[in-house]
Amino acid sequence: MTITVDSPADLASVVGTTATGPWRRVDQRRIDLFADATDDHQWIHVDPRRAADGPFGATVAHGFLTLALLPALTERLLDVGGTSAVVNYGLDRVRFLTPVTAGSRVRATTTIRSAEVTPQGVRVGSEVVVEVEGADRPALVAATIALYVPS
Repeated sequence: MTITVDSPADLASVVGTTATGPWRRVDQRRIDLFADATDDHQWIHVDPRRAADGPFGATVAHGFLTLALLPALTERLLDVGGTSAVVNYGLDRVRFLTPVTAGSRVRATTTIRSAEVTPQGVRVGSEVVVEVEGADRPALVAATIALYVPS
């Protein structure tokens, strides 16, 4: 499902609305590339043999990798017409609750919590929950903020 509005000015009308995206696999290659990009090569992320005997039974994605996937996981959940740009404004809170093991599938559910008109555009606060397929608890919960700049 996609939340759709005609313009940034209409975002207030969808506060409280929720949308869920499709499942996406987080494979070892993606984890390894993230390790290379961030110079974080901790064995729980990049050594499948050692990680098999570790606390999670397999390698796990970096928490920051899961966080970095938010734009891809949420990209089609909110469609705002009449927008010239969408700017990542920041995060108010992030919690990593469940590890994402290599090969797992994740998806995001976003709920629009606020829409504040500013001189630059409309600042939207959302709660984003990233689920791990088959897990009882989410991988992460984040309060995100994005600025929708009108055309």
